Amino acid sequence: MSSDAAPAALGLDFGTTNTVVALADGSGGSELVPFAGEEATGAVFRSALCFWEEERGWNGIAHEAGPWAITEYLQAPLDSRFIQSFKSVAASSSFERALIFNQPFRFEDMGRLFLQKLVAHAGGRLDRRPKRIIVGRPVEYAGARPDAALARRRYDLMLQNFGVELHYVYEPLGAAHSYAARLTEPATVLVADFGGGTTDFSVVRVAAPGAARRCVPLAFSGIGIAGDAFDRRIVDRVVLPLLGKGGQYRSFGKLLDIPGGWFAEFADWSRLALMRNRRTLEELRRLQLSAVDPAPIGRMIALIEHEQGFPLYDAVGRLKRALSQVDQAAFRFEGGGVSIEAEVRRSEFEGWIAEDLRRIEAAMDAALARAGVTPEAIDQVFLTGGSSLIPAFRALFDRRFDSRSIATGGELTSIAHGLALIGGGADPAAWAA
Repeated sequence: MSSDAAPAALGLDFGTTNTVVALADGSGGSELVPFAGEEATGAVFRSALCFWEEERGWNGIAHEAGPWAITEYLQAPLDSRFIQSFKSVAASSSFERALIFNQPFRFEDMGRLFLQKLVAHAGGRLDRRPKRIIVGRPVEYAGARPDAALARRRYDLMLQNFGVELHYVYEPLGAAHSYAARLTEPATVLVADFGGGTTDFSVVRVAAPGAARRCVPLAFSGIGIAGDAFDRRIVDRVVLPLLGKGGQYRSFGKLLDIPGGWFAEFADWSRLALMRNRRTLEELRRLQLSAVDPAPIGRMIALIEHEQGFPLYDAVGRLKRALSQVDQAAFRFEGGGVSIEAEVRRSEFEGWIAEDLRRIEAAMDAALARAGVTPEAIDQVFLTGGSSLIPAFRALFDRRFDSRSIATGGELTSIAHGLALIGGGADPAAWAA
């Protein structure tokens, strides 16, 4: 696609962990949009925001996004607020707004600010955007009781100035279109998209190249369990016992268990970043005074006060990735006066996520049942998303399908590529979720 040609459509994969953009060229192809600058990480833009107080900013608050948000945070962690995985609250009715430097930010406010910076860091490639925007959405949103209609309203507000013609398409269907470009023969394909917040499945009939309608979706399913949930399992087993989980406190002469709500907050990225407020810290200090062992609560307070959430979860991510390569790895974290070291075996981690895997497999079985096909009828399996690299996932598919039919690749980019291909077609509304 030449720099002077107007792109036919834009595919936006706004992910829990990463965001990727692709542009359709109007000739049946698409290309990823790389980001420009010293902090850039190719076509992958971290779904993160950093805020700090500055007179020239919006209402006295400046912000950055993507890898630049990480850099800003690391330069002044105590004077900034770092937010990531905020997509995970899109469908949550319990989330109304985040209070950042005493200013309220709704989901759509954060989303619009995020997109502004994404455009600014695209080296001019997104300054002149096509009217047609194809937006990926999960089959099932993250959260205990996700409200898909609420998420749709919030997405509409977030994207109201980003494009004119919006189409929402299931993320695994975007991946299916990307994978179909590799196939030279008709096939029934199961696509498994393992993201940061959700795991989604689609069963798609792929026609031969040149067919008027290359992909025919047969069924979808999804579940709000994915990479962030696995991070929480590590935090729960390795970190939280050192922060007071399982401890007790004294109240009116009785010994009571420390409420689990504090640990649920700390173990959830979307809520941990908001714990650094006066009310929460005062309540934790009162708990520390009455705790049988006050030291662990003191460690939790130190991590929150010193804004150690990002480096802590970065260490968790490194451990998770290491366990995809080796049978045992070291977890190491030091910050805010807190030091944590532990050796973790892959078998331990797989035990911690075993119930999650069972529920994910049940969601896959639901997609097959809705499509009216058996595992033997699946010609190809395409695994995408960052968590697809976890060996326990691959073992699940090797057990259920012919290992020769399983394909991977483009773990972080295939959805955006496929969404752009859908947008470049004649009738993207036909694929709308």
